[in-house]
Amino acid sequence: MAAKFRSFLTILGVIIGIASVIIVMAIGASAQKLLLDQVSGIGSNLVGILPGASEEDGPPASALGVVTTTLKYSDLRAILNKKNAPNVVSASGYVSGVATIKSQTESFESSFQGVSASLIEVENLTLSSGRFFMPEEDTNLSRVAVLGFNRARDLFPNVDPIGKNITVKGNSFTVVGVLAERGSVAFSSPDDLVYVPLYTAQKTLLGIDYLNFMRAKVDSPENLPRAVSDIKMTIREQHGIKDAIDDDFSVRDAAQALSTLMNVTNVLKYFLAAIAAISLVVGGVGIMNIMLISVNQRIREVGLRKAVGAKSVHIIWQFLIEAGFITLAGGVLGIIFGVLVAFLAAVIIQSLGYSWDFIVTWQAMALALFVSAIVGLSFGSYPARKASKISPMEALRYE
Repeated sequence: MAAKFRSFLTILGVIIGIASVIIVMAIGASAQKLLLDQVSGIGSNLVGILPGASEEDGPPASALGVVTTTLKYSDLRAILNKKNAPNVVSASGYVSGVATIKSQTESFESSFQGVSASLIEVENLTLSSGRFFMPEEDTNLSRVAVLGFNRARDLFPNVDPIGKNITVKGNSFTVVGVLAERGSVAFSSPDDLVYVPLYTAQKTLLGIDYLNFMRAKVDSPENLPRAVSDIKMTIREQHGIKDAIDDDFSVRDAAQALSTLMNVTNVLKYFLAAIAAISLVVGGVGIMNIMLISVNQRIREVGLRKAVGAKSVHIIWQFLIEAGFITLAGGVLGIIFGVLVAFLAAVIIQSLGYSWDFIVTWQAMALALFVSAIVGLSFGSYPARKASKISPMEALRYE
Protein backbone atom coordinates (compact mmCIF):
# COMPACT_ATOMS: atom_id res chain seq x y z
CA MET A 1 0.00 0.00 0.00
CA ALA A 2 2.99 2.29 0.54
CA ALA A 3 3.99 1.96 -3.15
CA LYS A 4 0.67 1.53 -4.94
CA PHE A 5 1.77 2.33 -8.49
CA ARG A 6 4.87 0.15 -8.27
CA SER A 7 2.80 -2.70 -6.86
CA PHE A 8 0.24 -2.27 -9.64
CA LEU A 9 2.93 -2.52 -12.32
CA THR A 10 4.21 -5.69 -10.65
CA ILE A 11 0.72 -7.19 -10.55
CA LEU A 12 0.24 -6.16 -14.20
CA GLY A 13 3.07 -8.47 -15.24
CA VAL A 14 1.30 -11.41 -13.57
CA ILE A 15 -2.07 -10.40 -15.06
CA ILE A 16 -0.65 -10.43 -18.58
CA GLY A 17 1.07 -13.78 -18.05
CA ILE A 18 -1.99 -15.52 -16.57
CA ALA A 19 -4.34 -13.99 -19.15
CA SER A 20 -2.06 -15.18 -21.97
CA VAL A 21 -2.19 -18.76 -20.69
CA ILE A 22 -5.99 -18.66 -20.27
CA ILE A 23 -6.50 -17.18 -23.76
CA VAL A 24 -4.22 -19.71 -25.45
CA MET A 25 -5.79 -22.66 -23.62
CA ALA A 26 -9.35 -21.46 -24.34
CA ILE A 27 -8.77 -20.70 -28.01
CA GLY A 28 -6.76 -23.91 -28.39
CA ALA A 29 -9.57 -26.00 -26.88
CA SER A 30 -12.17 -24.30 -29.09
CA ALA A 31 -10.06 -24.77 -32.22
CA GLN A 32 -9.46 -28.41 -31.31
CA LYS A 33 -13.18 -29.04 -30.93
CA LEU A 34 -13.88 -27.33 -34.26
CA LEU A 35 -11.32 -29.51 -36.06
CA LEU A 36 -12.57 -32.71 -34.41
CA ASP A 37 -16.16 -31.84 -35.31
CA GLN A 38 -15.05 -31.21 -38.89
CA VAL A 39 -13.40 -34.63 -39.16
CA SER A 40 -16.23 -36.50 -37.45
CA GLY A 41 -18.71 -34.67 -39.68
CA ILE A 42 -17.70 -36.69 -42.75
CA GLY A 43 -18.92 -39.93 -41.16
CA SER A 44 -17.96 -42.59 -38.65
CA ASN A 45 -17.63 -45.43 -41.18
CA LEU A 46 -15.04 -43.90 -43.50
CA VAL A 47 -11.48 -45.01 -44.09
CA GLY A 48 -8.88 -42.57 -45.38
CA ILE A 49 -5.95 -43.74 -47.51
CA LEU A 50 -3.06 -41.31 -47.88
CA PRO A 51 0.24 -41.63 -49.77
CA GLY A 52 3.39 -41.97 -47.69
CA ALA A 53 4.18 -44.08 -44.65
CA SER A 54 3.65 -42.88 -41.08
CA GLU A 55 3.71 -44.01 -37.49
CA GLU A 56 0.44 -45.37 -36.12
CA ASP A 57 -0.09 -42.30 -33.92
CA GLY A 58 1.21 -39.67 -36.34
CA PRO A 59 0.18 -38.14 -39.65
CA PRO A 60 1.83 -39.12 -42.95
CA ALA A 61 4.04 -36.62 -44.72
CA SER A 62 1.33 -35.94 -47.31
CA ALA A 63 -0.95 -34.60 -44.57
CA LEU A 64 1.72 -32.00 -43.79
CA GLY A 65 1.87 -30.73 -47.36
CA VAL A 66 4.65 -32.97 -48.73
CA VAL A 67 3.82 -34.18 -52.25
CA THR A 68 3.88 -37.99 -52.33
CA THR A 69 3.01 -39.87 -55.52
CA THR A 70 2.59 -43.47 -54.38
CA LEU A 71 -1.22 -43.73 -54.68
CA LYS A 72 -2.55 -44.54 -58.17
CA TYR A 73 -5.91 -44.86 -59.88
CA SER A 74 -5.33 -48.61 -60.08
CA ASP A 75 -5.21 -48.75 -56.26
CA LEU A 76 -8.69 -47.25 -56.15
CA ARG A 77 -10.04 -49.83 -58.59
CA ALA A 78 -8.44 -52.65 -56.58
CA ILE A 79 -10.07 -51.44 -53.34
CA LEU A 80 -13.47 -51.37 -55.05
CA ASN A 81 -13.05 -55.03 -56.08
CA LYS A 82 -15.27 -57.03 -53.70
CA LYS A 83 -12.80 -59.89 -53.76
CA ASN A 84 -10.19 -57.67 -52.14
CA ALA A 85 -12.26 -55.60 -49.72
CA PRO A 86 -15.77 -57.04 -49.33
CA ASN A 87 -16.83 -54.51 -46.68
CA VAL A 88 -16.06 -51.47 -48.84
CA VAL A 89 -19.31 -50.27 -50.41
CA SER A 90 -17.93 -47.25 -52.26
CA ALA A 91 -14.73 -45.24 -52.59
CA SER A 92 -13.48 -42.07 -54.20
CA GLY A 93 -10.10 -40.79 -55.25
CA TYR A 94 -9.20 -37.12 -54.89
CA VAL A 95 -6.89 -34.69 -56.65
CA SER A 96 -6.94 -30.95 -56.09
CA GLY A 97 -5.86 -27.76 -57.77
CA VAL A 98 -6.49 -24.03 -57.94
CA ALA A 99 -7.47 -22.18 -61.11
CA THR A 100 -9.42 -19.23 -62.41
CA ILE A 101 -12.97 -20.45 -63.02
CA LYS A 102 -14.91 -18.42 -65.58
CA SER A 103 -18.51 -18.26 -66.67
CA GLN A 104 -19.80 -15.94 -69.37
CA THR A 105 -20.12 -13.04 -66.94
CA GLU A 106 -18.08 -13.88 -63.83
CA SER A 107 -14.56 -15.02 -62.97
CA PHE A 108 -13.23 -16.37 -59.66
CA GLU A 109 -10.01 -17.88 -58.35
CA SER A 110 -11.25 -21.15 -56.91
CA SER A 111 -10.17 -24.57 -55.75
CA PHE A 112 -11.33 -27.52 -57.81
CA GLN A 113 -11.33 -31.24 -57.05
CA GLY A 114 -11.16 -34.22 -59.30
CA VAL A 115 -13.33 -36.91 -57.72
CA SER A 116 -15.00 -40.20 -58.50
CA ALA A 117 -18.66 -40.56 -59.40
CA SER A 118 -19.19 -42.28 -56.03
CA LEU A 119 -18.17 -39.15 -54.07
CA ILE A 120 -21.78 -38.19 -53.48
CA GLU A 121 -22.33 -41.52 -51.69
CA VAL A 122 -19.00 -41.54 -49.86
CA GLU A 123 -19.47 -38.07 -48.34
CA ASN A 124 -23.29 -38.15 -48.13
CA LEU A 125 -23.65 -35.09 -50.36
CA THR A 126 -27.01 -33.99 -51.73
CA LEU A 127 -27.85 -32.12 -54.91
CA SER A 128 -30.03 -29.04 -55.12
CA SER A 129 -30.41 -29.44 -58.88
CA GLY A 130 -29.11 -31.53 -61.77
CA ARG A 131 -27.09 -34.69 -61.34
CA PHE A 132 -23.65 -35.90 -60.30
CA PHE A 133 -21.12 -37.63 -62.55
CA MET A 134 -22.00 -40.92 -64.20
CA PRO A 135 -19.60 -43.87 -63.62
CA GLU A 136 -18.53 -43.86 -67.27
CA GLU A 137 -17.58 -40.18 -66.99
CA ASP A 138 -14.88 -41.14 -64.49
CA THR A 139 -12.64 -42.63 -67.14
CA ASN A 140 -13.54 -41.17 -70.56
CA LEU A 141 -12.16 -37.64 -70.02
CA SER A 142 -15.66 -36.15 -69.88
CA ARG A 143 -15.72 -32.38 -69.44
CA VAL A 144 -18.60 -32.03 -67.02
CA ALA A 145 -18.66 -30.21 -63.70
CA VAL A 146 -20.68 -30.04 -60.51
CA LEU A 147 -20.65 -26.77 -58.58
CA GLY A 148 -20.75 -26.22 -54.85
CA PHE A 149 -23.62 -24.09 -53.58
CA ASN A 150 -21.60 -20.88 -53.14
CA ARG A 151 -19.62 -21.34 -56.32
CA ALA A 152 -22.80 -21.78 -58.38
CA ARG A 153 -24.21 -18.58 -56.89
CA ASP A 154 -20.96 -16.69 -57.59
CA LEU A 155 -20.54 -17.83 -61.18
CA PHE A 156 -24.20 -17.70 -62.18
CA PRO A 157 -26.00 -15.05 -60.08
CA ASN A 158 -29.77 -15.25 -60.58
CA VAL A 159 -29.31 -17.81 -63.37
CA ASP A 160 -29.84 -21.58 -63.42
CA PRO A 161 -26.31 -22.95 -64.09
CA ILE A 162 -27.45 -26.38 -65.32
CA GLY A 163 -26.37 -26.79 -68.95
CA LYS A 164 -24.20 -23.67 -68.89
CA ASN A 165 -20.46 -23.75 -69.58
CA ILE A 166 -17.54 -22.76 -67.38
CA THR A 167 -13.85 -22.53 -68.26
CA VAL A 168 -11.13 -24.12 -66.11
CA LYS A 169 -7.53 -23.58 -67.25
CA GLY A 170 -8.74 -22.86 -70.76
CA ASN A 171 -10.88 -26.01 -70.92
CA SER A 172 -14.66 -25.78 -71.28
CA PHE A 173 -16.84 -27.81 -68.91
CA THR A 174 -20.60 -28.23 -68.92
CA VAL A 175 -22.31 -27.78 -65.55
CA VAL A 176 -24.50 -30.83 -64.86
CA GLY A 177 -25.29 -30.36 -61.18
CA VAL A 178 -25.27 -28.06 -58.15
CA LEU A 179 -24.77 -29.31 -54.60
CA ALA A 180 -27.09 -28.35 -51.78
CA GLU A 181 -25.62 -26.00 -49.18
CA ARG A 182 -23.67 -27.91 -46.54
CA GLY A 183 -21.08 -25.75 -44.80
CA SER A 184 -17.51 -26.53 -43.81
CA VAL A 185 -16.58 -30.21 -43.50
CA ALA A 186 -13.14 -31.74 -42.80
CA PHE A 187 -11.07 -28.57 -43.30
CA SER A 188 -12.81 -27.57 -46.53
CA SER A 189 -16.20 -26.42 -47.69
CA PRO A 190 -17.93 -28.34 -50.48
CA ASP A 191 -19.94 -25.17 -51.06
CA ASP A 192 -16.84 -23.39 -52.39
CA LEU A 193 -15.52 -26.14 -54.68
CA VAL A 194 -15.86 -27.05 -58.32
CA TYR A 195 -15.93 -30.81 -58.91
CA VAL A 196 -14.81 -32.50 -62.15
CA PRO A 197 -14.31 -36.19 -62.99
CA LEU A 198 -11.18 -37.64 -61.43
CA TYR A 199 -9.46 -38.84 -64.61
CA THR A 200 -10.24 -35.57 -66.40
CA ALA A 201 -8.65 -33.58 -63.56
CA GLN A 202 -5.57 -35.80 -63.61
CA LYS A 203 -4.89 -35.78 -67.33
CA THR A 204 -6.45 -32.55 -68.63
CA LEU A 205 -6.08 -30.06 -65.77
CA LEU A 206 -3.14 -31.23 -63.64
CA GLY A 207 -1.04 -33.53 -65.83
CA ILE A 208 -0.42 -36.08 -63.07
CA ASP A 209 -0.84 -39.84 -62.71
CA TYR A 210 -1.26 -40.09 -58.93
CA LEU A 211 -3.94 -39.40 -56.32
CA ASN A 212 -3.70 -36.97 -53.42
CA PHE A 213 -5.73 -39.34 -51.24
CA MET A 214 -8.68 -41.74 -51.21
CA ARG A 215 -11.69 -42.31 -49.01
CA ALA A 216 -13.56 -45.59 -48.70
CA LYS A 217 -16.99 -46.06 -47.16
CA VAL A 218 -17.47 -49.24 -45.12
CA ASP A 219 -20.81 -51.01 -44.77
CA SER A 220 -20.76 -50.73 -40.95
CA PRO A 221 -18.57 -49.04 -38.31
CA GLU A 222 -18.15 -52.46 -36.67
CA ASN A 223 -16.37 -53.69 -39.81
CA LEU A 224 -13.83 -50.86 -39.89
CA PRO A 225 -10.92 -52.95 -38.49
CA ARG A 226 -11.43 -55.68 -41.09
CA ALA A 227 -11.84 -53.14 -43.89
CA VAL A 228 -8.62 -51.37 -42.85
CA SER A 229 -6.77 -54.70 -42.87
CA ASP A 230 -8.19 -55.64 -46.29
CA ILE A 231 -7.28 -52.27 -47.78
CA LYS A 232 -3.72 -52.51 -46.47
CA MET A 233 -3.28 -56.00 -47.90
CA THR A 234 -4.75 -54.92 -51.25
CA ILE A 235 -2.47 -51.90 -51.66
CA ARG A 236 0.58 -53.89 -50.55
CA GLU A 237 -0.20 -56.41 -53.27
CA GLN A 238 -0.67 -53.57 -55.77
CA HIS A 239 2.68 -52.04 -54.83
CA GLY A 240 4.57 -55.32 -54.49
CA ILE A 241 5.26 -54.77 -50.79
CA LYS A 242 6.15 -57.88 -48.78
CA ASP A 243 6.68 -56.37 -45.32
CA ALA A 244 4.45 -53.82 -43.58
CA ILE A 245 7.54 -51.88 -42.53
CA ASP A 246 8.03 -50.95 -46.20
CA ASP A 247 4.53 -49.48 -46.64
CA ASP A 248 4.46 -46.39 -48.85
CA PHE A 249 0.92 -45.46 -47.81
CA SER A 250 -1.14 -44.89 -44.65
CA VAL A 251 -4.63 -46.11 -43.81
CA ARG A 252 -6.68 -44.46 -41.08
CA ASP A 253 -10.26 -45.03 -40.01
CA ALA A 254 -12.35 -42.25 -38.48
CA ALA A 255 -11.43 -43.14 -34.90
CA GLN A 256 -7.70 -43.19 -35.70
CA ALA A 257 -7.97 -39.89 -37.55
CA LEU A 258 -9.65 -38.29 -34.54
CA SER A 259 -7.04 -39.73 -32.18
CA THR A 260 -4.15 -38.54 -34.36
CA LEU A 261 -5.69 -35.09 -34.70
CA MET A 262 -6.24 -34.93 -30.93
CA ASN A 263 -2.57 -35.77 -30.30
CA VAL A 264 -1.30 -33.17 -32.77
CA THR A 265 -3.60 -30.40 -31.52
CA ASN A 266 -2.78 -31.19 -27.88
CA VAL A 267 0.93 -30.81 -28.59
CA LEU A 268 0.33 -27.47 -30.32
CA LYS A 269 -2.02 -26.25 -27.60
CA TYR A 270 0.32 -27.02 -24.72
CA PHE A 271 3.36 -25.77 -26.62
CA LEU A 272 1.67 -22.42 -27.21
CA ALA A 273 0.56 -22.31 -23.56
CA ALA A 274 4.16 -22.92 -22.50
CA ILE A 275 5.32 -20.05 -24.72
CA ALA A 276 2.65 -17.79 -23.20
CA ALA A 277 3.74 -18.86 -19.71
CA ILE A 278 7.19 -17.39 -20.34
CA SER A 279 5.61 -14.01 -19.65
CA LEU A 280 4.96 -15.29 -16.12
CA VAL A 281 8.71 -15.52 -15.61
CA VAL A 282 8.93 -11.83 -16.49
CA GLY A 283 6.19 -11.17 -13.95
CA GLY A 284 8.11 -13.23 -11.39
CA VAL A 285 11.25 -11.17 -11.94
CA GLY A 286 9.15 -8.06 -11.34
CA ILE A 287 7.92 -9.54 -8.06
CA MET A 288 11.47 -10.29 -6.94
CA ASN A 289 12.50 -6.78 -7.88
CA ILE A 290 9.77 -5.04 -5.88
CA MET A 291 10.33 -7.33 -2.89
CA LEU A 292 14.09 -6.61 -2.86
CA ILE A 293 13.34 -2.90 -2.98
CA SER A 294 10.83 -3.39 -0.18
CA VAL A 295 13.45 -5.18 1.94
CA ASN A 296 15.93 -2.33 1.51
CA GLN A 297 13.29 0.26 2.37
CA ARG A 298 12.12 -1.61 5.49
CA ILE A 299 15.39 -2.56 7.15
CA ARG A 300 14.55 -0.52 10.27
CA GLU A 301 11.10 -2.15 10.46
CA VAL A 302 12.60 -5.64 10.24
CA GLY A 303 15.23 -4.79 12.84
CA LEU A 304 12.60 -3.40 15.21
CA ARG A 305 10.44 -6.53 14.84
CA LYS A 306 13.44 -8.73 15.60
CA ALA A 307 14.38 -6.57 18.57
CA VAL A 308 10.99 -7.13 20.16
CA GLY A 309 11.12 -10.90 19.64
CA ALA A 310 10.26 -11.76 16.02
CA LYS A 311 12.11 -14.78 14.73
CA SER A 312 13.57 -15.24 11.24
CA VAL A 313 10.67 -17.52 10.23
CA HIS A 314 8.21 -14.71 11.07
CA ILE A 315 10.08 -12.31 8.78
CA ILE A 316 10.19 -14.91 6.00
CA TRP A 317 6.45 -15.49 6.26
CA GLN A 318 5.75 -11.75 6.25
CA PHE A 319 7.50 -11.23 2.91
CA LEU A 320 6.25 -14.49 1.38
CA ILE A 321 2.65 -13.54 2.22
CA GLU A 322 3.16 -10.17 0.53
CA ALA A 323 4.59 -11.83 -2.59
CA GLY A 324 1.79 -14.42 -2.54
CA PHE A 325 -0.87 -11.73 -2.29
CA ILE A 326 0.58 -9.87 -5.28
CA THR A 327 0.65 -12.97 -7.47
CA LEU A 328 -2.77 -14.28 -6.40
CA ALA A 329 -4.33 -10.88 -7.02
CA GLY A 330 -2.67 -10.82 -10.42
CA GLY A 331 -3.80 -14.39 -11.05
CA VAL A 332 -7.47 -13.65 -10.30
CA LEU A 333 -7.47 -10.49 -12.41
CA GLY A 334 -5.57 -12.31 -15.18
CA ILE A 335 -8.18 -15.10 -15.26
CA ILE A 336 -11.01 -12.56 -15.50
CA PHE A 337 -9.24 -10.66 -18.28
CA GLY A 338 -8.31 -13.86 -20.14
CA VAL A 339 -11.88 -15.22 -19.99
CA LEU A 340 -13.27 -11.92 -21.32
CA VAL A 341 -10.82 -11.88 -24.24
CA ALA A 342 -11.52 -15.54 -25.06
CA PHE A 343 -15.28 -14.83 -24.99
CA LEU A 344 -14.84 -11.81 -27.26
CA ALA A 345 -12.77 -13.91 -29.67
CA ALA A 346 -15.51 -16.57 -29.73
CA VAL A 347 -18.16 -13.95 -30.51
CA ILE A 348 -16.09 -12.50 -33.35
CA ILE A 349 -15.29 -15.91 -34.86
CA GLN A 350 -18.94 -16.99 -34.62
CA SER A 351 -19.94 -13.78 -36.41
CA LEU A 352 -17.68 -14.85 -39.27
CA GLY A 353 -19.81 -17.98 -39.73
CA TYR A 354 -17.73 -20.62 -37.95
CA SER A 355 -19.16 -23.12 -35.48
CA TRP A 356 -16.90 -21.95 -32.65
CA ASP A 357 -17.59 -22.88 -29.04
CA PHE A 358 -16.51 -20.78 -26.08
CA ILE A 359 -14.53 -23.21 -23.91
CA VAL A 360 -12.80 -22.26 -20.65
CA THR A 361 -12.30 -25.19 -18.29
CA TRP A 362 -12.03 -24.99 -14.52
CA GLN A 363 -8.84 -27.03 -14.84
CA ALA A 364 -7.23 -24.22 -16.85
CA MET A 365 -8.27 -21.62 -14.27
CA ALA A 366 -7.09 -23.79 -11.37
CA LEU A 367 -3.78 -24.36 -13.15
CA ALA A 368 -3.40 -20.62 -13.70
CA LEU A 369 -3.95 -19.90 -9.99
CA PHE A 370 -1.57 -22.67 -8.98
CA VAL A 371 1.13 -21.40 -11.33
CA SER A 372 0.71 -17.83 -10.10
CA ALA A 373 1.10 -19.02 -6.48
CA ILE A 374 4.24 -20.98 -7.38
CA VAL A 375 5.67 -17.94 -9.16
CA GLY A 376 5.01 -15.76 -6.11
CA LEU A 377 6.57 -18.20 -3.64
CA SER A 378 9.54 -18.96 -5.91
CA PHE A 379 10.48 -15.37 -6.70
CA GLY A 380 9.56 -14.07 -3.26
CA SER A 381 11.63 -16.59 -1.32
CA TYR A 382 15.02 -14.95 -1.95
CA PRO A 383 13.95 -11.46 -0.75
CA ALA A 384 12.24 -13.10 2.24
CA ARG A 385 15.40 -15.00 3.23
CA LYS A 386 17.47 -11.86 2.73
CA ALA A 387 15.17 -9.92 5.05
CA SER A 388 15.31 -12.66 7.69
CA LYS A 389 19.10 -12.42 7.86
CA ILE A 390 19.15 -8.72 8.76
CA SER A 391 20.90 -8.11 12.10
CA PRO A 392 18.70 -6.24 14.61
CA MET A 393 21.62 -4.10 15.87
CA GLU A 394 22.69 -3.05 12.38
CA ALA A 395 19.10 -2.46 11.32
CA LEU A 396 18.33 -0.18 14.24
CA ARG A 397 21.46 1.91 13.47
CA TYR A 398 20.55 1.99 9.72
CA GLU A 399 19.81 5.43 8.22
